[in-house]
Amino acid sequence: MAITLSGSDTISAPPLSARLTTQQVWGILLIVPYLLVFLAFVVYPVGYGLWLARNPANYVALYNDPIFARAAVNTLIFLVIGINVKMLIALFLSGFFAQQRPWIKWLSVIFILPWAVPSIPTILSVRFMLNPEWGMVNHFIFSLTGDDGPNWLNDPTVALTMAIAVHIWKSLPFWTLILLTGRLAIPQDLYEASEVDGASPWQKFRFITWPSMQMLYVTCTLLSMIWTLGDFNSVYLLTGGGPADLTHVLSTLGIRYLRLDQLSLAMASIVCAIPLVLPLMYFMMKRLSR
Repeated sequence: MAITLSGSDTISAPPLSARLTTQQVWGILLIVPYLLVFLAFVVYPVGYGLWLARNPANYVALYNDPIFARAAVNTLIFLVIGINVKMLIALFLSGFFAQQRPWIKWLSVIFILPWAVPSIPTILSVRFMLNPEWGMVNHFIFSLTGDDGPNWLNDPTVALTMAIAVHIWKSLPFWTLILLTGRLAIPQDLYEASEVDGASPWQKFRFITWPSMQMLYVTCTLLSMIWTLGDFNSVYLLTGGGPADLTHVLSTLGIRYLRLDQLSLAMASIVCAIPLVLPLMYFMMKRLSR
């Protein structure tokens, strides 16, 4: 590369290799394998899936499939109920675990176990306990009342409710810890001054805790919506989409189409979740940028 000056004088720029130090060259060489892995296992699968879902006939087939409509409704129910109930309980429990008592610290260790343990053994254990014939729950109901318990996972409404409950139970400790961190960051001087003024616990929460944690709570809610939309384990491991494919959500519907050897429909059903994800990511990044 040459730089032309006034007249006929030119200055040749040094080649790129001469401008890079040895450390920079090694840094680029070490980054290249990660870029190749990213291209092979992230960019290519996503691009290939979008390419398979490009045909408009796939979305016409989804529109005509009643299972897809039911899965879309289930997804909205799962998001609205699961996220709001989970975050409200997490907000309440963050205040409970913020108390400085030794037994609460030991209780917090037990409380975090459902989130720390892998999903497969924990959710499958719940499924076994809800078995109508030999499950622990129905045996306990029979010992108390003498009647058989309900068939928990054979009714679509009850099965979806249990899937939402399992999702809340599994992810509740994580959001409780996040909100607990926000509570502990509030200066204690504010609470001490409010006690001098005779403020009630509700007034402390309304005028001190909530204004200090409002931004954190909304940010956690948006992030939880993104993660919950992709929650595959809570529904698939507990109900398998049953009974009669009536408890599927968008994150599990693709597996149904894969089992039916309909790969293009599986990819199209996942693409249908993008209009829900993109606005959430936009608001999430907008809040984080502040």
